[in-house]
Amino acid sequence: MEMRAAYAECLAKFMEEDRHVVVLDADLAKASGTRKLYDRFPGQMFDCGVAEQDMASIAAGLASYGFKPWIESFTPFATRRICDQITISISYARQNVKIVGTDPGISAELNGGTHMSMEDIGVVRSIPGMVIFEPVDETQLRAAMPVLNAYVGPVYMRLFRKVTPDVFGPDYKFDLFKADTLREGRDLTVFVSGMFTRDVLDAAGELAAEGLDVEVINVHTIKPIDRETVIASARKTGAVLTVENHNVVGGLHSAVCEALALERIPVSAFGVQDRFGEVGKIPYLRRAMGLTKEDLLAAARRAAAAK
Repeated sequence: MEMRAAYAECLAKFMEEDRHVVVLDADLAKASGTRKLYDRFPGQMFDCGVAEQDMASIAAGLASYGFKPWIESFTPFATRRICDQITISISYARQNVKIVGTDPGISAELNGGTHMSMEDIGVVRSIPGMVIFEPVDETQLRAAMPVLNAYVGPVYMRLFRKVTPDVFGPDYKFDLFKADTLREGRDLTVFVSGMFTRDVLDAAGELAAEGLDVEVINVHTIKPIDRETVIASARKTGAVLTVENHNVVGGLHSAVCEALALERIPVSAFGVQDRFGEVGKIPYLRRAMGLTKEDLLAAARRAAAAK
């Protein structure tokens, strides 16, 4: 199932159980997967038009009256366009608003550089009181949604809209504030978020054949980062590589480096190298930005050799 379809199913369940759960979109319900919810929940769905700042402010107002708003738009419009509203109306005011940015990073594809947000985590991570979450697959998303809905406080979720490869099995237990160790190793730790997680696991299998034992940890919650797991794994392997569908400035790499600032451990980065996006499908964008499987394998070898 597409991630946006699973997201919409979860929202429908919440709205059936609690009339205070409401969803606001900026003329993008079809893109976000929530269009059919207007017919089922006409009193709980609100189209704010192409006016994301209004959408965020309305959501903050609804939250102040006890509602539980989820707001959604393309990633750049759910973060940098409404940064002041997130900062003041939502986070500073301690309002219980869930913010969903869809098509993060290169997954914006043909919408091009204007819609290809490489900096959204960096923007939101600098705002006090925010939680930042990025699901890997449908299983993790479905496990996380009830936790996010029950969490009292502002949350930003980066949501890949389409189908993703499975990473987690049916027995997966989700902890919002605990990173998931997917593979244990002794030579190199790879901390990965979002859409590249399956790629990292596959690469770890190939590197094992070369004698490089890679530990793979999915950091689904980038703020607050699971410092305990990050530090323990880095100390164990002595070398770190971060992998993310985001600028290497301000995102997962920055969060990991901050956690390891007092450790004498080299930390390498695999991600968007401080540039804007462009029009293209994902395979082309991965080649253009040095994010291919071959690039990942080479980055892992360099990171391990940096010890």
